[in-house]
Amino acid sequence: MVRWAHSALALTVVAPEDGPPRLVHLGPGRGDDPGDNGPPGQPLVELRVAGQGGTWSGTRSVGTSAGQRLRYTGHREIANGAWSELHITSQDEFTGLSVDVVFSTVDGLPAVRTWTRVRAAGDQPVTLHAVSSFAATSFPSGVVTPDDLELYRGRNDWLGEGAWSAGPLRPARLPDLDLSLHDADPRGCVAAVSQGSWSTGASLPNGVLVDRVTHASLAWQVEHNGAWRWEVGESRAGVYLFATGPTDLDHQWQHVLEPGDEFVSVPVALAASDEGMPGAVAAMTTYRRSILRPHPARDTLPVVFNDYMNTLMGDPSTARLLPLIDAAAGVGAEYFCIDAGWYGDGDWWDAVGAWEPSDARFPGGLSEVIEHIRGAGMVPGLWLEPEVVGVRSPVAERLPDEAFFQRGGRRQIEHGRYHLDFRHPAAAAHLTSVVDRLVDEMGVGYFKLDYNINPGVGTEVKASAPGDGLLGHNRAFLAWLDDILDRHPGLVIENCASGAMRMDYAMLSRLHLQSTSDQRDPLRYAPIAAAAPMSILPEQAGNWAYPQPEMSAEQMVFTLVTGLAGRLYLTGHLNRMTAEQAALVRQAVTLHRDIRHQLATAVPVWPLGLPRWDDPWVALGLETAGDDTDSTYVAVWRRDSSERDISLELPHLKGRAVHTDVVFPANLPGWELTWDSQLGVLSATTDGPEPTARLIKLTATRL
Repeated sequence: MVRWAHSALALTVVAPEDGPPRLVHLGPGRGDDPGDNGPPGQPLVELRVAGQGGTWSGTRSVGTSAGQRLRYTGHREIANGAWSELHITSQDEFTGLSVDVVFSTVDGLPAVRTWTRVRAAGDQPVTLHAVSSFAATSFPSGVVTPDDLELYRGRNDWLGEGAWSAGPLRPARLPDLDLSLHDADPRGCVAAVSQGSWSTGASLPNGVLVDRVTHASLAWQVEHNGAWRWEVGESRAGVYLFATGPTDLDHQWQHVLEPGDEFVSVPVALAASDEGMPGAVAAMTTYRRSILRPHPARDTLPVVFNDYMNTLMGDPSTARLLPLIDAAAGVGAEYFCIDAGWYGDGDWWDAVGAWEPSDARFPGGLSEVIEHIRGAGMVPGLWLEPEVVGVRSPVAERLPDEAFFQRGGRRQIEHGRYHLDFRHPAAAAHLTSVVDRLVDEMGVGYFKLDYNINPGVGTEVKASAPGDGLLGHNRAFLAWLDDILDRHPGLVIENCASGAMRMDYAMLSRLHLQSTSDQRDPLRYAPIAAAAPMSILPEQAGNWAYPQPEMSAEQMVFTLVTGLAGRLYLTGHLNRMTAEQAALVRQAVTLHRDIRHQLATAVPVWPLGLPRWDDPWVALGLETAGDDTDSTYVAVWRRDSSERDISLELPHLKGRAVHTDVVFPANLPGWELTWDSQLGVLSATTDGPEPTARLIKLTATRL
């Protein structure tokens, strides 16, 4: 038995002589674990290899023959800077595969990152079809059944990101099948699976399980910018969780290991708590901050103005940009990003790839506009879509076929574009030269990196299967991002993929903010912004605020509160606004700049529960701690004017004297607030005739 613990996390692995090693405990703190009671549970590793399947057929990823044959051969602990690693090694004598499961954590952090390394230690090649990154029936409160558990999972869609739902596993998701009568495990499970090259184009790679009796909870996230799968299922030993990257069944992934070769699965993170869903999400939030690549922008959190959403919409020019630049600087923006269109005349969609400025759009050169941005005291930025080349682009002729995704020996075309394969040196070199030119020659300090096509399962070039080619490209693209940030240490990069279609921590551990949606309707954006911290850090949640001169004051406030609920990402025709309207925008920017350092330490709470798409009221709280006081910022949106009252539950402030203050807008009437200390409830009343929103600060003296 291997026990491994620090001040905030403990795990236990058992290694029987007649069975595979398995994780029997993973929970917060150093407390006693439940031990190894009950029937044999989930093996620590699941391996699916060619020529062999599972010990029990079904749609599940568990029960693999090779996984059952693994036997423990040793373990070791390694110090890796601030991180500590536990390696559990096992061997399958039949295939000759040697397996190393790595757990990595930091003292004081109730979370662990884990992955699996597989080596072909025999004298024959082995074809992998699936390798688990995490698999266990362990739970912070011990072995549990579906009767006690609630599952939180998220669906993602363009314009409708972060649609979270919660519900008991039993009966709707895992019905009681009377396993003891049948003396067998089920064949099904609850699964979330990515589709194609968008990691979050359909489902979210994270989730939470909560024991409704003990409030023990476990959150997880798959950290990969491509294909992944997680599943929750039942066995006679309890409820199991399985998570991994690409698989043969889901993503046409196979990988051939020649003797001596290694394969490493994608990382999965887990965070444990005894305080229900909010506790697990808070622990995961802290963990996400621990894996961020260091960068000055992590501390400064600059306010970015982008010319796209509901403003220039991909049609920039010198004449349109110059007054907008001055107006953005006037309200306090610190970065100005020229979005799509700067490189093409007319219809540019299928002609992108060279990334040269358009002379027609910028008669005096793009450098004139860049210098105007810099002269206004802001850092200039540009939109870029590095992984695509339009079919009409001259770059498509210059680069070899092997530099692009291919199926059946032909370049894959998706929506008028080819997809670059960053494993090929010519593809990576082309984009490196583009970035170097724009940074070194034009002084660009910010890139919005977009990704607007999903070419499918991958490429067959130099790969065991299309999914293997996609995984290779995904990892090569991450290496390219690392190289770019090494070459240009001050460069700030935004992650975007048709909004949030690639919102994962392979990308976000490196990049600095995430576009949370392309949604243009401010009423529909509210639940997207409110749900975003389930998946990403508040300070990375780039929520569009798009105030416009034709809006009423309440309409402007509504969209600005959306921006203030995360990382304010500003746009709008500011140059056409009245002085009063511009002052309201400036007030929001000033407030954001004043409180952004608190945003970088906040953990999310949901006073109304996780938002549903049609909820009349939506709310998100961001809880922060100071030296003497605790502050909670609550963004509240009322989308239905027929609903005038709402009660916001804030249990972490229950029993405390709290000062409430509407911090935005500062001087717009219409809302009444009442704090009930005994219940921990903030009541809000507003009876205006249109949708309305406020950012409220609740301050409690430290107990």
